[in-house]
Amino acid sequence: MPSIKRNFGDLGEKLAARYLENKGYKILDTNFQNNSGRRLGEIDIIAKDTARNELVFAEVKTRELLKYGDTLPEENITHSKLLRLSKITGAYIRLKRLEDMDYRFDALSVWLDTDSKKAKIKHIESL
Repeated sequence: MPSIKRNFGDLGEKLAARYLENKGYKILDTNFQNNSGRRLGEIDIIAKDTARNELVFAEVKTRELLKYGDTLPEENITHSKLLRLSKITGAYIRLKRLEDMDYRFDALSVWLDTDSKKAKIKHIESL
């Protein structure tokens, strides 16, 4: 049975994916994990920025607005998290044979207001 925290995070990732689609991005994958060798981690959203013809590997951080409205969810994207993201990105690029494509790492912070059922999203390009 999924935890409340996991469901909260899943909702944030779905909202972030919809946000990117509305900006013209094409969602290629979500919650990608390497299935061979040592588990490297997970990439929340993999998209193509069609305007720049770049792959985007996005980390999504979701927080409850009333509890954490004055904090930045992206503060939890640490140097070690970026290193793990870089390794799994390499696995994805090799698996999909996308070695010739430019790519970048983005972060999406999602604050959910559970009372009003609204969300605020901040998109940080090129971490």
